Amino acid sequence: MFAYLRKIWNTKSLRKRILFTIGIIIIYRLIGHITVPGIDATSLKAVFDRNSLLGVFAAFTGGTMGNFSIVLMGLSPYINASIILQLMTVVVPKLEAISKEGEQGRKKINQYTRYLTIPLAFLQSYGMILLLNNSAHSATGAGLVPNITSPGIILPMMLTITAGTLLLVWIGELISEYGIGNGVSLIIFAGIVSAVPGVIGQTLGMATFDQSKYLPFMILTVVTLLLIVLVVMVTEGQRNIPITYSGRQAGRLSQKSNLPIRVNQAGMIPIIFAISMVTFPSIIAQFFAGNPVADWIIQNFGGAGGLGWLYITFLFVLVMGFTYFYISITFNPDKIAEEIQKRGGFIAGIRPGKQTAEFLHNVSMRLSLWGGLFIAFLATFPLALQGVFQNIGLGTVQLLMSGSGLIIIVGVIAELMRQINTQLVMHDYEKLY
Repeated sequence: MFAYLRKIWNTKSLRKRILFTIGIIIIYRLIGHITVPGIDATSLKAVFDRNSLLGVFAAFTGGTMGNFSIVLMGLSPYINASIILQLMTVVVPKLEAISKEGEQGRKKINQYTRYLTIPLAFLQSYGMILLLNNSAHSATGAGLVPNITSPGIILPMMLTITAGTLLLVWIGELISEYGIGNGVSLIIFAGIVSAVPGVIGQTLGMATFDQSKYLPFMILTVVTLLLIVLVVMVTEGQRNIPITYSGRQAGRLSQKSNLPIRVNQAGMIPIIFAISMVTFPSIIAQFFAGNPVADWIIQNFGGAGGLGWLYITFLFVLVMGFTYFYISITFNPDKIAEEIQKRGGFIAGIRPGKQTAEFLHNVSMRLSLWGGLFIAFLATFPLALQGVFQNIGLGTVQLLMSGSGLIIIVGVIAELMRQINTQLVMHDYEKLY
């Protein structure tokens, strides 16, 4: 281990990239503590103490939501824009053609993503400010933002939060270009990890006054470690489909290769979709507070009364559904079968063309079932465990990190290690030649 770290440090180019990445992440964490002016801090704290759902969101932003930072929305608008553009490349022929133009096409898609991020961030900032303000009014009787209906107050806040999101996008691109790893993923990773010490400190502080908090905290810690092991196994798990490429020249032997299909093909995207869908009704219901139907939605899906079994069940079903939906759009067995046939390849026992596409489709759907169950379990199990603790009288303890956070952390670390190893191999190659 120490020899590996010494080798990384002695590789000058890699050392510069790692130090640059660390420096940028430190800057990001400092920015995350710059609060938007004019916020009632007492009301804000009361909101997160009473609303479980907002506590889950705050874990994603690394505490920037908890102190109403200028980067309140984090990279959520950019991620949503990326998902929308990715889906549109399948639906819109012009975008699909651009995506096939190689590096130049990728740059254009990234540019469109940044353009789409601006209106999404602006609209989401208004929705989040309104949600937090109404939640604060319900918790304390006083609004989070005084005179929120005044354009002179709300518009500067919206523009500041939108600019904060664009700043994070720029920082992420700097890391991708001059640092190591994917910049956007690393910023999300840093936000999730940075929230963990605060959760531990808060829980241990509460346990000094209420010793009943120790047991659920220790159980959740052990469960988190076990879930990390499970996430690593499933994330790296894949089915390799053997493909044989026939030799096209006399005397040339056939070549064999593998087509890997991952168990978790969708990553964390179904969780993002599902959480957005399951919380959207509660955001709309905030506008109609006082109506019996709206109050029921807020109580069961807004987190004001805790995240109950109805919320957990609905979230599980949505994650499963979005897993199949996303994979059906992004995984194209017909195209893959056509590419295999063009290169003179075939799967043993399967005829090229339509039968190969059907075979790949069936394999993908079977893996999607297990992958969907896995990420649906990750999204709901920590919440269900908290509900069990409350029912048996062990009290409630804040989650160390969400299931989707575990997927992000494992995925980022795995990709980071791959890039570091690639840089080391390139460095050794340059020394030889």
